[in-house]
Amino acid sequence: MHDTTPSTSRLTVLTGDRPTGPLHLGHYVGSLKTRLKLQETHAQYILVADTQAMTDNAHDPDKVRRNVLEVALDYLAVGIDPHKSTIAVQSGLPALAELTLLYLNFVTVARLERNPTIKEEIQARGFGRDIPAGFLCYPVAQAADITGFKANVVPVGEDQAPLIEQTNEIVRRINRQAGVDVLPEAEALIPSMGRLPGVDGKAKMSKSQNNSIPLSAAPDAIREAVRSMYTDPYHLRASDPGTVEGNMVFTYLDVFDDDRAEVERLKASYRAGGLGDMMLKHRLEDKLQALIAPMRERRERFAQDPGYVFSMLRDGTDRAKAVTQHTLDEVRTALGTFSFASVRS
Repeated sequence: MHDTTPSTSRLTVLTGDRPTGPLHLGHYVGSLKTRLKLQETHAQYILVADTQAMTDNAHDPDKVRRNVLEVALDYLAVGIDPHKSTIAVQSGLPALAELTLLYLNFVTVARLERNPTIKEEIQARGFGRDIPAGFLCYPVAQAADITGFKANVVPVGEDQAPLIEQTNEIVRRINRQAGVDVLPEAEALIPSMGRLPGVDGKAKMSKSQNNSIPLSAAPDAIREAVRSMYTDPYHLRASDPGTVEGNMVFTYLDVFDDDRAEVERLKASYRAGGLGDMMLKHRLEDKLQALIAPMRERRERFAQDPGYVFSMLRDGTDRAKAVTQHTLDEVRTALGTFSFASVRS
C-alpha cells in the first residue's frame, strides 16, 4: 500500500507525458528507460498530463481523452510498475490548477515570452500572436506540477531545461514572499543521449512529423520504418565509401546495439567501402524487433483488461491528489492566502 507522503529517505521525481498519441522510441530513449531505473531508487510520480495537452488540442478534446488509456498502456508495456511508481491523471488533481492560478501572480507575461522553450514552440506551431493563453502559461502549469509533488528531480530533454529554470524562479519568489522555504527547487536530469532523430533524419522523432516508431509497432511497421531510413545518398553501391555521420541507421545502432565493438567495426567498413545499407538495416531491424516485441506483447495483455488499467489510474490519482492537496495547503498557509475551507461559521 502506498503512503501519500513522499518518503523522507528518497528523493522525489516527477515525470510525465501529454496524452496526444501512443508513445514511441523517442520517449523510450529520452525518458522511459530512465524512469525504469528511478522507480527503484526514488519516490516517482508519473503524470498523464491531459490538462496540459489541451493547451494546443482544445479543438479535439476527444483525442486527449482517448489517449489517456493509450499512454497508460505504454507505461505498463515498458515495465513501469504501479506498485513502485504512482501514475496519476492530471485533470484529477484540482490542487495543481489552483497552484497554477496562484503562481501566475508571481510571473510576468514578458518573462513567459522570453522562455526559450516556449519561443521555439510558438514559432514551430506558427501561432504568431494568436497564442492560446494556456499555451503561453505552460511553464507556470508545469511549475505547479513539479512543486505540487515537491519534486527534487525532473528528467527532461535539454530543450526543456529552461522550464525547470523558470520553475525554480517561481519557487524562489514563493519562498521569499512566504519568508520560509515551503517549496524545494528542482534539478533537471538531462539524458546523455539527447533527442532521438526521426527515421527520416529530420528534427526529433515525433508523432506529428510521421517519423516515429511506436512502442506498439507491429513487426511489418518496424521493418518498413527501418527500410525507409535515411542513410548516405551518395552511397549508391556497397563498394562505395560511405559517410557514417548523419546516417540514421548508424545513429540508431549507436543507441540500440549493445555490441559497441561490432558497431565500430561496421562503421570502419562502411567508411572504407564494401558494406551495403541493407545489411546494416537488417541488423538494426533485428535489434528493434527484439526490443519492441515484449513491450507489444505486454501491452496487448493489459489492453484486454481496461478495467484494471483504469483502476490503476484511479488509485494513483487518489494518492497523488492527497499529496498535491497537502502541498497546496502548505503554500496557502505560508503565504497567508484566503481559503474558504478555513472559514468557520
